[in-house]
Amino acid sequence: MSVDVKTVKRVARLARIAVSEEDAERMTGELNAILGFVEQLNEVDVSGVEPMTSVIPMEMKKRQDLVTDGSKAADIVANAPATEENFFLVPKVVE
Repeated sequence: MSVDVKTVKRVARLARIAVSEEDAERMTGELNAILGFVEQLNEVDVSGVEPMTSVIPMEMKKRQDLVTDGSKAADIVANAPATEENFFLVPKVVE
């Protein structure tokens, strides 16, 4: 895949980035070099290689999956003008 100046300007417009004609020419070469490198990576045979979370073997930290209220209800309603049993009290609106 290669990128031309038209594609660079279109992507810049979508990203809302102002790109001059000179910058578009320069970016075309840079983006083509990046895409060439990615194509080289696609040639590497990774069959049989398991996904890793780190370059060194390690156990992922896990926490217990517990449902809690966060023990923050009192802190959350502390600055409210009116509360009742950790709920905000608001005026009733009838229209």
